[in-house]
Amino acid sequence: MSDGPVGVRTYGKTTACPAGILTASTWDTTLVSRLGHALGKDARSRGVHILLAPGLNIYRAPMCGRNFEYFGEDPYLSARMAVGYIKGVQGERVVATAKHFAANNQEWDRNNVSSDVDERTFQEIYLPAFKAAIVEANSGCVMSSYNLINGTGASHDRHLLTEILKDDWKFGGFVMSDWGAVHNGKQAALAGLDIEMPSGANMNSSTLSPLISNGTVPQSLIDDKVRRILSVLFRFGFFDKTQTDSSIPGDYAPNAKVALDLARGGIVLLKNKNSILPLDKSAVKSIAVIGQNANTWVTGGGSSYTDPFHYVSILNGIKAAAGTGITVSYDPGFGDDAGSYQNSVFYTNSSLTTPGLTATYFANKTLTGTAAKTQVDPFVNFNWGANAPAVSGISADNFSVRWVGVIKVPTTGDYTFYDRSDDGSRLWINSIQIINQWIDQAAATKQATMHLTKDVIYNVKLEYYESTGDAEMNMGYKLLGFSDSPAVIAAKNADVAVVCIGFDSNSEGEGFDRPFQLQNYQDSLVNAISRVNPRTIVILNAGGNVATENWIGNANALLHAWYTGQEGGTAIGEILFGSTNPSGKLPVSFEKKWEDNPVFNSYYDPDRDKHVAYTEGLMVGYRYYDTKGVEPLFPFGYGLSYTTFDFENLQITPNVTDDPNSVEVSFDITNTGGLAGAEVAQLYVRQPAAKVVRPFKELKGFSKVFLNSGEKKTVTLNLDSASFSYFKENKEAFGYDAGNFEIMVGASSKDIRLQG
Repeated sequence: MSDGPVGVRTYGKTTACPAGILTASTWDTTLVSRLGHALGKDARSRGVHILLAPGLNIYRAPMCGRNFEYFGEDPYLSARMAVGYIKGVQGERVVATAKHFAANNQEWDRNNVSSDVDERTFQEIYLPAFKAAIVEANSGCVMSSYNLINGTGASHDRHLLTEILKDDWKFGGFVMSDWGAVHNGKQAALAGLDIEMPSGANMNSSTLSPLISNGTVPQSLIDDKVRRILSVLFRFGFFDKTQTDSSIPGDYAPNAKVALDLARGGIVLLKNKNSILPLDKSAVKSIAVIGQNANTWVTGGGSSYTDPFHYVSILNGIKAAAGTGITVSYDPGFGDDAGSYQNSVFYTNSSLTTPGLTATYFANKTLTGTAAKTQVDPFVNFNWGANAPAVSGISADNFSVRWVGVIKVPTTGDYTFYDRSDDGSRLWINSIQIINQWIDQAAATKQATMHLTKDVIYNVKLEYYESTGDAEMNMGYKLLGFSDSPAVIAAKNADVAVVCIGFDSNSEGEGFDRPFQLQNYQDSLVNAISRVNPRTIVILNAGGNVATENWIGNANALLHAWYTGQEGGTAIGEILFGSTNPSGKLPVSFEKKWEDNPVFNSYYDPDRDKHVAYTEGLMVGYRYYDTKGVEPLFPFGYGLSYTTFDFENLQITPNVTDDPNSVEVSFDITNTGGLAGAEVAQLYVRQPAAKVVRPFKELKGFSKVFLNSGEKKTVTLNLDSASFSYFKENKEAFGYDAGNFEIMVGASSKDIRLQG
């Protein structure tokens, strides 16, 4: 097995493809099939039989740490991406794994939180991509998720694993758990789980044999599990052929081309004031590239993290596209890397005689009892990994540390405090708790800002605990400042400024949720640059939307780059200078502010009772914004191009197949601009006089169409009974209510061009 879903990461370096959310932004089913084949070839080059991908969870809120792995907010779009991906992977004789089944829509406290969702919403929003993965793509494996569903752990949920997956969908493969997601072997076995990962800690001989003997767990159930596993292994020929394909090199050029084409097609141009893009090489002689994300490997974190054989940074991509006639300078700006905080000056007490912090180590997670050791640590800059601290009596897991001391700053100003921990940490300055991430989590970063006065002594207390797995704790502080920084000076002296902001593998990834706000005053960096350079372009890395209201008005252009993979710098350079016409479209709605999101009041459990109620029901993303009349910042399906497209000649023809409700929808698209480009035609269905609550409209078809300047093409999309159906809870099945339906075709969920 190997982790995915953007590269075969488990066995060394790999071809690093763009994030799943960028793949969905291409709206290109042919391209996603190519991605699947590329991943399958990459797996075969390493002898991998099972790829732990794709991720098919729905984007419910922008902060979910793994949104970047998934295919967006819409179940239909996600399903189409899933089918192409899985068929591609399995076409290379590698088993795909549809995960995380199901309703795993946040990383915050994911092992304990229950996703409380009604059956209709579950069936219409959170399951369709998984259903398509099974029924259409014949995925060989499904992975159950960490979270609970309506109070029952997904790995122990018979309704999910047996009644829906195996009985209703006729799934013939096997179900494995996510790593450590099984807590009761009997319940998991009876629910329908076939393999516990990473070991049989609960589903094992000592647990199950007595239950088989007394009839609690039928022998036939165990036989079924074994039969499913063997059937997949035989189906994919693993007993007949060597899996490793030595003819495919690890660094495989055709796979790199797939990564590049995805980046070209999935980066979304959200703003282009006064058509600043594409840049005119004859008019631009100097570009200042600013921001740490411009000159490093930027991707999401966790089990999806990949280490590429090579990558093209944004800076190098811009330099290559600019050529020799344009000067490209670089400044890191004001980043949030740990290194810039690690020289923070602490003292053990107010006498300021002993540098460092007094550290008290405990051989438990609760900072209680007799200390194992007290010592002075010069800095809090520890990455123990799977090892124990160099303290007698402390093991690699289940320990805690308290650091205390003081700071005295030489300059009055606003200071940002950096706190990165795996697992929990919390920080106080003068008895004010400014950071709190006291929870089991993968390594996650938080910052807070305080105004500190020169020569005043401030007390510092930091607490940390380690549960299991890797251990890491970093903390420091530094002065904020922009006005006369090298980045601002560089921008002031350049014709164009390109500011690269957003998140990375340290701040967005598995095991923790990220903030909605950009970290470390990156919005202030954008504003500082735009004040001195009116031609400022922002490139944003994030798995979804971020808070933009403080700075977007000052940026001339905004490219949402998601996580672009190893060839992303090349694609960004091409887009900035126009050799690639952007064609990405948002697979999610971007709210103006977090409070506008339909899950604002129900994303985290307000009572801390480990239950998250999906109170928005069906109204996820554009379904909510359309139905409730709330204006998003950028709507679902939105993305700008350097050319223009016209839609015309809508034709709706019923009864084109044996399905009694088959409908053929055709229309023409013409490229009316001066450049070749691609448009994503989107087809939505609405039932105005519905008998039950239904969203204002729902996506039921799309096509990405490539057109030369002046070229016209006819697009044909087909609908069937499923296109008009909803889940009827009283019948426990999908069905439709007879009546009139509106067919809407457009360039986004808000830009409807044709209706009938």
